[in-house]
Amino acid sequence: MEEMHIIHDPVLPGQVLDGLALVPGGVYVDGTLGEGGHSRLILESEPACRVIAFDQDEAIIGIARRRLAPYGERFTAICSNFESMSEALLAGGVRAVNGILLDLGISSFHYEASGRGFSFQKSEPLDMRLGVTARVSASDVVNEYAEKELVRIFREYGEERYAGRIARAIVEARTREPIVTADRLAALISRAVPASYAHERIHPATRVFQAIRIEVNRELEVLEDVLGQTVDLLLPGGRLCVISFHSLEDRIVKHFMRDNEPHCICPPRAPRCTCGCPGRLRAVYRKALVADDEEVAKNPRSRSAKLRVAERIADGAAV
Repeated sequence: MEEMHIIHDPVLPGQVLDGLALVPGGVYVDGTLGEGGHSRLILESEPACRVIAFDQDEAIIGIARRRLAPYGERFTAICSNFESMSEALLAGGVRAVNGILLDLGISSFHYEASGRGFSFQKSEPLDMRLGVTARVSASDVVNEYAEKELVRIFREYGEERYAGRIARAIVEARTREPIVTADRLAALISRAVPASYAHERIHPATRVFQAIRIEVNRELEVLEDVLGQTVDLLLPGGRLCVISFHSLEDRIVKHFMRDNEPHCICPPRAPRCTCGCPGRLRAVYRKALVADDEEVAKNPRSRSAKLRVAERIADGAAV
């Protein structure tokens, strides 16, 4: 497949640049490189900056490296899950950075060209692993997890209201023959839910496929881990920008930024504040930024994107 067929536009490009507030000579981390859209945006917008990018998929990181080769030593790609961010940066002699961007969406490459069953419209093997470190595949989840565990995953990670019906249908079907392709799983899900479900905005299999992918790649666990690393990595005044695509991710990001804002922990009856209001992040925008109608028309993928931005404040800085 030609690489041009899997290029996609980075979402919220203007908002990302505003959020990162690029500075000349700054060092920026793109935690989710993908096809390299956001990294290229940063490199083009600030000619004196450097980008260090992470991606755990060897195939897609190879594509990005070729596309960003013209930027020479200003661009570095690390083939690793971003949960190793602190360790990998330190190994490269980088102790602090000016900005960190996490685009939590799945790349167009994975849906269109990976052949790993991310798309429920294709007859591809059920895999859904984003990197070689994943413990299980989607096929393992679908064919080996107990019905009770499938219900939990579909409810927690997919917020699927028909989780019980779908899990029961999967367990019944796999006793006759293993479910090994994405399109067969999608068809099974469509038959398991009420007919009215087919008339909703999204395909009946969307939430279940999301839930399985999250389980396979430990996405929410890894997100919480890397968020915990970002505060120590950012220089004072540095920015953390996170783009999420579903409510589970956005909730984690929102709570993390809120919990790390300065807040008084003095006893309620204390005559004055003496705690210094511990906290090392300050929200740049009180609400998440979303795509405008023009961007959604050009790039439908941006419809569900939400960007939250926080700035690192100096330890002991006044609120």
